[in-house]
Amino acid sequence: MSPVNEDWEERTAAAWATFDDYAEADAADFRAVIDALVAELPADSPLGPFEQACAWDSTGHSDRAVPLYREALARGLSGYKGRRAKIQLSSSLRNIGQADEGVKLLTPELDAPSDELDDAVRGCLALCLSSLGRDREGLSLVLGALAPHLPRYQRSMANYARLLVEPED
Repeated sequence: MSPVNEDWEERTAAAWATFDDYAEADAADFRAVIDALVAELPADSPLGPFEQACAWDSTGHSDRAVPLYREALARGLSGYKGRRAKIQLSSSLRNIGQADEGVKLLTPELDAPSDELDDAVRGCLALCLSSLGRDREGLSLVLGALAPHLPRYQRSMANYARLLVEPED
């Protein structure tokens, strides 16, 4: 039986559910829990570096997470977790002063098949754009993501978002 099965996924989700139980000083203990789960995976699994990147990232080490996200994607991480990896990698790149790479990575995701991560793509891309001094573009993305969730004014907010980036006549 493959180690990547429902049981492994459930135990990994359970480990992440305990993340907030660890004090900042215990971050290494949390990462050790994730490392133990990763050790059960085949050596070439893209899930290993992805989970480790998430653990480093969540414990405040974007610099350690970046190469692991890249490795997970290079190994073929795709689908939902691949999209999560791109979002999280872009955020980490922004945190280490490489927001331009984050923009390059996330911009194609605006045209990817829609899923529940669409707003996270837009939010993270907006932060990367803002870090590059492109605040109007970032605000446009955020307003565009927010508009469908509003109880009223959806059309107005969507129009305002569009007008922030449309060239003036």
